[in-house]
Amino acid sequence: MGDLTLVVRRHVRASPQALFDAWTRPELLIRWWGPQGVTCPEAEVDLRPGGRYAIANETPSGTLWIRGEFLVIEAPNRLVYTWRVGDDGPNDQRVTVRFEPREDGTEVIVLHEHIADQATADDHEAGWQGCLEGLAVWAAVREG
Repeated sequence: MGDLTLVVRRHVRASPQALFDAWTRPELLIRWWGPQGVTCPEAEVDLRPGGRYAIANETPSGTLWIRGEFLVIEAPNRLVYTWRVGDDGPNDQRVTVRFEPREDGTEVIVLHEHIADQATADDHEAGWQGCLEGLAVWAAVREG
């Protein structure tokens, strides 16, 4: 198990409920997920403790799946789940997403734990920054 932890945050002009739904409903998730250059053609979500999820990340070089299991669901404020990239990657990483209400939107805070090394942490940070940018754009278009 890795010992690196990453925290990425972004203010998004939408309610915690709207963002929780965007994170947990496949038909919404595929609209915003992925950093630049990555699309999400397919997502599966079984939103219950012990339920599984799978998110396709399509790049020019192919499709890579992110999979895991939900550990904690506290709608609309917090999700905790395991995280594994690919079919043979380590399955001990954990992601906590908090949706904290603010006067003009929501602070989305992603805590990614048990990362094996700095290079992987750097990749995850870029990925999460891109995902949160996509979420903010989705929320702005949705409101517009």
